[in-house]
Amino acid sequence: MADKANTSINSLISEELVPQLADLFSMMGDTSRLRIILSCLHEPISVSHIADQLELSQSLVSHHLRLLKAARMVRAERRGKQVFYVAADQHVQCVIEDMAAHVSEPHSVEDE
Repeated sequence: MADKANTSINSLISEELVPQLADLFSMMGDTSRLRIILSCLHEPISVSHIADQLELSQSLVSHHLRLLKAARMVRAERRGKQVFYVAADQHVQCVIEDMAAHVSEPHSVEDE
C-alpha cells in the first residue's frame, strides 16, 4: 500500500518541480517568514499589524512579504491605502496545519 501511495506522489512531482518544492520549504524554513505566514493563515492582515504582532520592523516584514508573494505563499489585497496579506490558497494553509499537527504529535521510543 505504501508503494502505491509513493508512486502516486512521485507521478505528481516531476524532476522539474523538485527544486521549486525545495525552494518553498526553504522559504518556510526562515523563522520570521514562517511566523508571518502563520499570521496570514486565516484572514487578511496589514503589514503594520503583522509587524506589531511579531515585534518586527515594518520594513523587514515588507521584505519577507515580497519574497512570500513572489513564491505564491501569500497574496495581497488592497483596501484603500493599506495592503493586507493572506495565505495564497488552501494548499498553503493545509501544508502549515498538517506540519504543525505532525510536530505536535508525541513520538514514541520506537521512532528513535
